Amino acid sequence: MKFEFATAGRIIFGPGTWREAVAIARELGRSALLVTGRNVARAEALRGALRAAGVEPVVFAVPGEPTTDLISEGVCAARARGCDHVIALGGGSAIDAGKAIAALLTNDGALLDYLEVIGHGQPLRVASAPCIAIPTTAGTGAEVTRNSVLASPAHRVKVSLRSPLMLPRAAIVDPELTLGLPADLTASTGLDALTQLIEPFLSCRANPLVDTLCREGIPRVARSLRCACQHPADLAAREDMSLASLFGGLALANAGLGAVHGFAGPIGGMFPAPHGAVCAALLPHVLEINARALRERCPESEALRRCDEVAHLLTGRPQATAADGVRWIGELVKELQIPGLRAYGLVEADRREVVEKSRLASSMKANSLPLTESELGEIFARAL
Repeated sequence: MKFEFATAGRIIFGPGTWREAVAIARELGRSALLVTGRNVARAEALRGALRAAGVEPVVFAVPGEPTTDLISEGVCAARARGCDHVIALGGGSAIDAGKAIAALLTNDGALLDYLEVIGHGQPLRVASAPCIAIPTTAGTGAEVTRNSVLASPAHRVKVSLRSPLMLPRAAIVDPELTLGLPADLTASTGLDALTQLIEPFLSCRANPLVDTLCREGIPRVARSLRCACQHPADLAAREDMSLASLFGGLALANAGLGAVHGFAGPIGGMFPAPHGAVCAALLPHVLEINARALRERCPESEALRRCDEVAHLLTGRPQATAADGVRWIGELVKELQIPGLRAYGLVEADRREVVEKSRLASSMKANSLPLTESELGEIFARAL
């Protein structure tokens, strides 16, 4: 047995912990690029606390999923104002943007020099500028991952800037920041968190440390996601979801993902579809077809036994089977009103292109087993 586990330099979890970012930032320098989501006002409390502590925040808003052009703009803004570190406060888009900007601040050359697929894929040579990541949603786990997912509208694709040197200096996970999130956003990000706990657990790269995180995280989503959607001010439910999201980020960063994210990346690059909702639409179908393929081709595999264990973790019933788990997730997706992929403009005619791009996605390489083109096409058709 051999594996490696890497994560942020520090992880701080708990209600009210966002305030600890101020002392950490003060140790890092006197000018921070404060990367936020669309609603800049959500960062106002942190902005004021930084100024009071002698750290000048330079606000840079990320209005949607980050694009390659936006990252270049952020790097220029940070250099023009002499920023010595980055603080990313927001959902996965803001945090991915913050990590990418931090990486480009210290590494010479253009973004395309380092990007996968559409760029030259060169490795980063120098550690990123210090970055503090503070999520305000419970879904992506981006605060503890070593990549940034970026959209290239010109190529109609999402690609990753990826390096162990991109891990944030500190990840601060404060469930209070997720209080009051709308039900639809809570649902889509929460199902993304669930996907990022299930896929690493079923990954061909799973390891005992990741397994422990997934076994702890999956039941938290199972017991708390509905509650968080129905009662947005329930701190206990928000705490469960924030912790599950953190565990999912730790898991995916060290064991990879699978076919759900193999599809979600290309679909997100081709269509204006929110990542979490796409994952939710795909998840039950990927799990069902994965389990069927394992029964047909690898009936004695550990991965097939793990499909049953996922069902145990979701339902709380030791006798539950993989089919029960698929049914449980399908009912949850329906209850939370997650639409099929047609809602985002996908049609049957897109099947061939989506399948072809998905087969080449890096996440697909960690799936429990390689899926055939026919199986991938079936997943796409069912998820429509």
